[in-house]
Order: sequence, then C-alpha cells, then structure tokens
Amino acid sequence: MSSRSASRTCLALRHVAFEDLGTLEPLFRDRGFRIGYIRAGAPCPSVREWLEADLCVVLGGPVGVGDTESYPYLKTELDLVRMRLESRQPLLGVCLGAQMMAHALGSRVYPGKAREIGWGTVSLTGDGRLSPLRYLEGVPVLHWHGDTFDVPSGARLLASTEVTPHQAF
Repeated sequence: MSSRSASRTCLALRHVAFEDLGTLEPLFRDRGFRIGYIRAGAPCPSVREWLEADLCVVLGGPVGVGDTESYPYLKTELDLVRMRLESRQPLLGVCLGAQMMAHALGSRVYPGKAREIGWGTVSLTGDGRLSPLRYLEGVPVLHWHGDTFDVPSGARLLASTEVTPHQAF
C-alpha cells in the first residue's frame, strides 16, 4: 500500500488484454496514481475524462498507425493522442503508443530494418538517463515490434536498441 493517497488518475489504453503497465504500475501506484485501464476498440473515454486525467499512457499492440482502415478505432485513439499532446498534459507512449505520438506530431512511422521480438535492455541517451526512463537502465523489457518512427522535430531521443534506434523520445 502506498504511503500517499491515491488521488491522481492514470488512464492506460491497452490493445491486448494481457498487457498492462508492467514494472511502471507499482511505481505509479506508489506515487499516488489510481490506475484505470481502457480496452482498445471498446468505448474510449470521453474527451473530458482523457484530458482531465493526471497521466495517460498508450500501450503497445499488434497493429500499426497506418491500419486505420482495418481498425477504425485507431482514428479515435489518434485523435485522443493528438488532443492530449496539444493540451500539453503528461502522456506516455509505449511501442505503438510512441508511434502514435510521433505520427500525431507529424513524424514518419514506417517498417524498421527488422522485427525486434524478445527480452532485452534499451540503451539510454544522456537525456534518457535524466528522464523517467532512468528506472529502466539495465532492466530487460519486452520488445515486440517491426515498425519504427522518426523522432519528432524538437523532441530528444531517450532510448534505442541496435535493431530499433528510435525507441523513445
């Protein structure tokens, strides 16, 4: 149990039923966040709920930002990501979520040089070591992606791997 009251809200949008915030969840809970999961394809939160949450997280999934014709709910999610970014409220994108953020910020999302599947660490940049990602230094994380993105203009690269040089910004 956290020593702080759970007075802040974190909404996490997930694309597969078994995926959650992983090692970040206890960290968020310890910092007083009440976690709410939203299943992709189900009714999305209202724009008000999305924009009023203290933190929003868009998790990964087996689809790509260009798959809006096959998965129309991605259009709504991309709109929510765009609105959250425009509001300058905290938003964390993991894998697909980072690709959606990059896309919403005008960057190209495209197939990477190879699929990266399995457990491994990320290499943090100097900026990454000063960011909340510092808690992932040396910690194996699950990689399961084939797409990558260009780092948006004005953003700083935070993490990479040999296969996927743009992991976080």
